[in-house]
This record gives sequence, C-alpha cells and structure tokens, in this order.
Amino acid sequence: MATMIDIDARGALHCETTTLGVLLRHRGIDLSEPMLFGLGSGLSFLYWDGKNMDFPFLGGRVKPFELTRNLAAGLGLELRVRETTSPRRAWDDVSASVDAGHPVGLQLDSYHLDYFGTKAHFGGHIVALYGYDDHTAYLVDTEQQGGAVSTGLAGLARARAARGPMTARHRSFTLAAPADPPSPRDRIVPAVTACADAFLHPPIANLGHRGIEKAAKLLPTWLRRTDAPERDLPRTTLLMEKAGTGGALFRNLYRDFLAECAGLLDSGHLRTGHALYAEAATLWTEVAALIGKAGETGEERLLVRAGAVLGDIARVEREAMRALSRLEA
Repeated sequence: MATMIDIDARGALHCETTTLGVLLRHRGIDLSEPMLFGLGSGLSFLYWDGKNMDFPFLGGRVKPFELTRNLAAGLGLELRVRETTSPRRAWDDVSASVDAGHPVGLQLDSYHLDYFGTKAHFGGHIVALYGYDDHTAYLVDTEQQGGAVSTGLAGLARARAARGPMTARHRSFTLAAPADPPSPRDRIVPAVTACADAFLHPPIANLGHRGIEKAAKLLPTWLRRTDAPERDLPRTTLLMEKAGTGGALFRNLYRDFLAECAGLLDSGHLRTGHALYAEAATLWTEVAALIGKAGETGEERLLVRAGAVLGDIARVEREAMRALSRLEA
C-alpha cells in the first residue's frame, strides 16, 4: 500500500528551486521560481579545471544546498537537515517525514534515478519526495525530467549513498514556516546585495566576475584541452542551456527575478540591474552556441569569438552588480 501526500507537484526549470517550491507550497508559501532563486542569492559564476577533470566546467550558481540555506535564513523558515552514513537511518528519517504528512527534500546523485534522461554523475541534484510504497519512491523533479516521477527504492538508495564531487551523506531536509514569516518583498534588498557583494568580491580568481574574465582568456584554448572536442564542447553547451539552468547559465532566472523585484520596489538600481542582466543573458546564450559550433567544426576562431563575448559579459555583469550593490532598504 502506498503512502502519499497530496501536493502541488509542479516541476520547474532548476532542481533545487523545484524542490523548494514543492516544500513551501505545502506550507502555504507560493513564490515564483525566479523569486525563490533570487531570494536564495543563487546566482554566481565558477570556472573550474583540474588535473583530474576531463574538461573545464562552467558553473552559474552557488554550490548545491547553499541556495536553500540562504532562502530559509532570509524568510525565517525552520530548515531541518539530516545527514547520516547509515542507509537504514537515512530511509527512516525520510519515511517518517512522509508518514507525518510532510514532503522532504533529498540531495543525491541523479545517475542512479530510473527516470533520469542523461546518464551522468551529478551529486548535487535535489528532488522532493512525497510518497512511497514497498518498491517505489514518488518524486518531483524538474519539468525537463518529467515533473511528478517515480524511481525504484533500490536506485534511490544508491543515489543517496553515492560519494564523489558535490555529494552529501544521505542529506534530507524539510521546511516549516513561522506563524508570521517576513514578507518576501522585505527580503529582496538583502538578498540582492548579498549576491552582488559575493560576485564583486570573490575570494579566488575562479569565482564571480574574476572567474568570467579568467574563462574569457582560457576559452580560446579549449580545442587543445580535449581529445574529443565533438563530445566535450557540445556537452558544455548542453550544460549551460538545458541542464536545469533555465537557459543562459541561470542568467534568465536572475533576469526574471530582477524584473519581478522591479515591479515590487521603485528603484533605478533594480531597473539598471534588470536591463543589464537581460543583455548578459542574451550574450551567454550566444557563447553557448559558439562553443557548441566550435566542437562540431573544430574552428578555433569560434572560441576566440566566444572568449571576446565573455569579456563583454564580465563587464556587463560587473556593472549590473555594482548597481545592485547600491540598493538600500
């Protein structure tokens, strides 16, 4: 017999904001996906390469679960997180929450989920679990992965136990709202300025605007970085545009967040930031297309062009974040 919670099982574009939407709607808080992403100060940039990596990685958001912590702190939510090395205890934690009528968020490696379209390891994937029976777990994932989906309990156990980059030890979490939570409108300014300050003052050269500048310099060398450009470069394009980013390496989501904020607060700084992120989003999609085309054709000039556009993006986003950092409560 299945144990199921009646939920609003809308899938969205990004896995963590999809899960947060499910958990918060169950608690009576219904925010748009861009608002969840922005109030969680989710935007960032990371250029990562290393001797143990097959190919460089471009990331557009803060590390997995940081968005959830930021959002919970900003909205005064009670975030209960459980981690354990015991698979049995991990399942008991999750099933107890569902039995009590509360959906639960899980961080896991998507490779082991039965329904997942792309078989690649990603230990920072996050889903909402809202039901189970003797053999099957019922989850909410992104629209791209099917929204309300199911996977075998054995595969779910492997996904939760996986070790490697970005994984957590059987992490599960729930959210509860106080009787009088702060208005999301009141949390816009601190969320935006925190995101801007982190982007403008990164601790290392791989992050924020400095990371984009670094990527601009290194991108033209990528054909020499791989033995299989026809595989690695189009894969990067896919990750930038389709892999739960909402397109343009999360810039579309942040653009839409700023547009929503500009409708709630009368601020020239917000309007400036929105206009500049609309420009940046278009440029990111252009970069992604150039990278993919370079992989298909082997033409280095396309990567040189992409690097030049990245240089423009670094300038545009730096200008946007400087404007947004001047927001005042």
